[in-house]
Amino acid sequence: MYVILTSKPGQFRTELVEGLRRVESADYLFFGRCKARFVIAEVVSDCRVTVIDEVPPETVNHVPIKFFEKFASVERARKAMRELVHEGDADVVLVPTSIPLVSS
Repeated sequence: MYVILTSKPGQFRTELVEGLRRVESADYLFFGRCKARFVIAEVVSDCRVTVIDEVPPETVNHVPIKFFEKFASVERARKAMRELVHEGDADVVLVPTSIPLVSS
């Protein structure tokens, strides 16, 4: 099973934890600006995903993986990710990346 983890710079970020294995990631660019980072991760074991709210006061949540939508394959997760951003509309593109998103 696979899940999509989302981070939005300056708003919140999700972090890989033990029990998840990163498969690939992509930046969602809207008119050239990074609006989000998506990570497709394989669920290796039951876990809680760390979600950090970056808006003060910073809040850390540990969300059980059971609350995330799951996909049977990487390709199904990719398709869902493309649908999330309406790839092909206006100036929207998903750019594969292996560089971690650094929050400022």
